[in-house]
Formats: sequence, structure tokens, C-alpha cells
Amino acid sequence: MKIEQIYTGCLAQGAYYIESNGEVAIIDPLREVSPYIKRAEDNNATIKYIFETHFHADFVSGHVTLSKQTGAPIVYGPNANPNFDAIIATDGQEFKLGNITIVALHTPGHTMESTTYLLKDENGNNHAIFSGDTLFLGDVGRPDLAQKAADMTQEQLAGLLFDSLRSKIMPLADDVIVYPAHGAGSACGKNLSKQTVGTIGEQKATNYALRANMTKEEFIQEVTDGLLPPPQYFPLNVKMNKEGYDDIDDVLERGTRPLEPKEFEAIANETAAIILDVRHQNDFVKGHIPRSISIGIDGGFAPWVGALIADVKQPILLVAPEGREEETIIRLSRVGFDNTLGYLKGGFEAWKHNGFEYDTISSISAEEFKAILDKEDVPVFDVRKDGEFKSEHMVNAHHASLDYLNDHLAEFPEDKPFYIHCAGGYRSVIAASILKSRGIHNLVDVAGGYAAIKNAGIPTTNYVCPSTLK
Repeated sequence: MKIEQIYTGCLAQGAYYIESNGEVAIIDPLREVSPYIKRAEDNNATIKYIFETHFHADFVSGHVTLSKQTGAPIVYGPNANPNFDAIIATDGQEFKLGNITIVALHTPGHTMESTTYLLKDENGNNHAIFSGDTLFLGDVGRPDLAQKAADMTQEQLAGLLFDSLRSKIMPLADDVIVYPAHGAGSACGKNLSKQTVGTIGEQKATNYALRANMTKEEFIQEVTDGLLPPPQYFPLNVKMNKEGYDDIDDVLERGTRPLEPKEFEAIANETAAIILDVRHQNDFVKGHIPRSISIGIDGGFAPWVGALIADVKQPILLVAPEGREEETIIRLSRVGFDNTLGYLKGGFEAWKHNGFEYDTISSISAEEFKAILDKEDVPVFDVRKDGEFKSEHMVNAHHASLDYLNDHLAEFPEDKPFYIHCAGGYRSVIAASILKSRGIHNLVDVAGGYAAIKNAGIPTTNYVCPSTLK
């Protein structure tokens, strides 16, 4: 028996490759499926099943493409209603895989079709669960995403989740391994661990949602407390996962079209495409196409694209580091952005070399910023998340989280410079690019963000541990 967790850090997502005696199951595959197929081929094994723990909201799964390319059936739990052929398992239904068995445990709550898959080893012993978004390490799946589809309140779904955990998960032995769908950084929970593999015993001892003496009322209150609005692209990803989507090869063929600067500009004007610049933020600051949006490929790329662009149908033109165009298109497709029209051949340097207009972002060091603050009181905007800001921030800083930047547009001064920062410089450049695309140019980015600000000795509030914040 072989179990391999294939963890994708930028999505905080775990897919699983399970093999026994020449037969393979894939659980919650990513959009690009060739790595799974190659693994199986290298091992002279056959992909027999594709298990989906639920209709994912935060990424587009590769289940449809993988099934087309391998002939393996897609398996969902009870209550699933996809628009394509699939096995809808009953609660407790067993699936043989080589010498092992995978059992579908219906665990509704996060969504109504949520299902945990229990793996029994060659001797029939419970070995591991693939818990999807039912149980994370340190948390459980948020119960507010599927209210409309379930025609239920988040409290009713949380109540179902409480019952699922107590009846199907907590009775398992302490040494059963937990393989969750997500870790820290995912928006599918609020307190996920950085660890990606644990055990039932560890979770009973440390996960607030599995407290032995917890009442259902306490569970509902604690699980639903402090939930932030989900990113706007979540329901669109659910729709794609339920209804199907274009093959990744077709998406790549469209997106990997090299465009000369003149052609790139013409298409941008004709289609109203967003120009997405995925270079490092430091390169973007020095020069970029006017009104382009910076979301660096080496940060939390796909979730930020999903959160800030929102409409997965939005046409996109790419400015990417040379040689990383295909990678960018694949990573966009993971969150459903399949409508890339091409990329700037030769990158930004070709644009600049051909004499096209370009823009820059004013940027200063934290030391220069401190020298300004020593002389005058200037407006400062912190674009970090709510919890980060509440934990500690610059004295007198305004909070304008990048997630909800559009809600704060009216707060930015029109008649004088203002300063923005995040934790380290990635998000503030994204924010600066969005503001400039909306005609707000009187901004200055503080390079290095909050970490540099603290090191420079600029006054900040006292630190409060985030886990104690309400």
C-alpha cells in the first residue's frame, strides 16, 4: 500500500495518490492531471477510482479531465448531483482497491454531500481517513458556504457537522491518520494548522471543535463565530466542479499565444481584458503597463486572483517572467480562470523597448518613511488582513484590507500623498496596482512592509496573540 499526499502550497490543498497491488485511487485531484497519470504509469498501475470529498469551492478539481483520460469513474458521497456521470456512493459503501478497501462515510455539514473516505488496510484495520473539509487539523470546515444549495442556515449545517464528527469521526481509534483537504492559508476554515498530516488522537486533544464535553450549541456558536465573507469566486468554482469545464489542454492552447506588444495592446483595447502582471512586485514597482494589475506568481497567487478578480469568465492578458507563461495559465485554471487570451512576447522589457507608455509606483524604504513621520503626520493605510491588523499595527494607521479594498476607495486622500504597506511588500503592491488602475496615483508604497516598519523603530501598538482575538 502506498499513500502519497501531493500538497500544493499556494492553494493550501492536499490531493492524494493511493496505490495497492497495481490499482490506484486519486482523491481531490488538481486541475492538471498528467502528474497523477504519469505516477500510475511509472508504477505500472491503473487508476481505478477518482474520489471527490465534496464540490470544492476554492479550486477547480481535475476529476472530469482525469476521468475522461483514464476511464476511471468519479465517486461522490450521498446527496451529490453532478451534471456528468458519477458513482453516488451510499453511506458505508465499500470500494476495493488492490488489497485495501476505501469506505465512504457520509459526513454532511460543511456541505450536504461532504464525505470522508476511510481507508482499511490489507488486514481490514482502519488506517486513515481522507477528511476533505469535514475535519482539518485544528479546525473543521466552515458551514456557511452551502446554505443556498442546502436551503438551510449556517447554524443548521453546523449542527449536522457536529453530528457527523461525533458519529463518524470521533469514534475512530486515536492512531487513525487524518489526511485533510487543506492546511493553513485556506479560506475554508479559520484556524487551520500548518501541519498537513495528523491523527485522530491528536485532534481530539487539540482541536477545539472535537472537545469531548462540547455541547452542540457550543459547537455551533464557536464554529460560526468570526467567519469572514467567502471570496466571490467560491460559488463559481462550485458551479464548474458540478457542471464540468474545458480540458486543461484547450485552456493552455488559448492562453499560451505569444503576442507582440502592438497586438497585445490592440487585444487589450478590443476585449477589455485585464492585464495581469505576475512578475515579482519589485519589478512591477520599477515599471509596468498602465492600469495593469500586479499579483506575483511567487506569492499566494491563485487565491488572490480569485479574491480580487472574482469573475472567472474575465478575459486576461498576461505579463509573465519568461518561461513561466504556461505555469501561470495552469495556476489560473486551478481557480477557474480559463479565459487567458495570450501573453506579452518578450515580457515587459519588449513593451518598454518598443516605446510603449509605462507607469511606475513610488516606493520608499522604512527608514525614509520614518524620517517623514518624524516631521509630519501623514495618512497611512495598512492592507493586511483583519486579524493581522488587530494583532498589532502602526499607531494611527488606517485599516483597508486588500480583500475588501474596493470598500475603502472613498477613504483615500485625493489632494495629498498617502502611504500603504502590508506585512512584507507583496500585498501592498497589489493594492497599489488596483488603486492606480482606478485613477488613484498619489500613493507611496513602503518597501518591506510591517516587518521593515518595526525594524525601523516606527511606533506600533502592543502585540496581541491572534488566537485570543474575537
